[in-house]
Amino acid sequence: MSMTKHYKHLFGPVPSRRFRQSLGVDLTPHKTCSFDCTFCQLGRTTNKTLTRKEYVPTSEVIDELHDWIEDGGQADYITLAGSGEPTLHSCFGDIIDAVKSTTTIPVALLTNGSMLGDADVREAAARADVIKVSLSAWDQFLFEHINRPHAGVTLKGIVDGAWRLREIASGELWIEVFIAWGTNSVPKDVARIAELVATLRPDRIQLNTAVRPPAESFVVAAPQAQMMKLTTLFDPVAEVIAEFDSNGSAKIQANEQSILAMLERRPCTADQIAKGYGMHENEVAKYIGHLTRTGKIRVDRNSGAAYCIAKERES
Repeated sequence: MSMTKHYKHLFGPVPSRRFRQSLGVDLTPHKTCSFDCTFCQLGRTTNKTLTRKEYVPTSEVIDELHDWIEDGGQADYITLAGSGEPTLHSCFGDIIDAVKSTTTIPVALLTNGSMLGDADVREAAARADVIKVSLSAWDQFLFEHINRPHAGVTLKGIVDGAWRLREIASGELWIEVFIAWGTNSVPKDVARIAELVATLRPDRIQLNTAVRPPAESFVVAAPQAQMMKLTTLFDPVAEVIAEFDSNGSAKIQANEQSILAMLERRPCTADQIAKGYGMHENEVAKYIGHLTRTGKIRVDRNSGAAYCIAKERES
């Protein structure tokens, strides 16, 4: 079932290599995050913060989730993710509890790990069925270069927090490693990341790369063949989740055609596309990524990062 109602805090379900059909739950305003990752598909962080508060009303989120479930909503996972870092929301644990009290659909928490030094955050995170933590560097220097964290956030703090969470969580711990070509893609360097990841005894390890337009133009996707070679450096062996190939479902093809139709009228930013079709930016990023890789559209960073039809398609 696809979502027929318009919700303020829910989006999808969207197809995902990680979570199959995933209903997204967005708990922060756009780009409220503790990181400003160079590779972020949603652009640069506009509110870099470590302040935890109720960014969106908890009761509204829970009401929408209950309504979606009662309306027959189906998904493989309900995923706390979206426009920023979900653990910055002071009541994200209550939202996990609300889901688990009304449905058997598992809950996934997608976090950058920056808040896991806080015991309250760990206790709340431990209630999720899957906790996916990002870890893409082997030392503080590279961590600051790739993730551009809020001052005071350290790689060691994230690893220590994730380890403590591992000790109390009954669900699975997944680690996502983002590979940026020429930055952290050399096998001997990836092996150093793998050593750090191994200390957390993750259930799954997933490799990703910039197959969707990143925040910074200097971030380049690692080739698929190279990504596959890097998987064996990890224990357990990693899986590549970067969506090099488009999902061929009718819904995705229809959405891509709708975006092309809009861009044929005029260049638009990802935000304009999202608002025009009532999509979440995460969904739009998925479609834009495939349309860009297949040469159907291109980004013009001189015009406010607007997307337009590629010249070859116009001719």
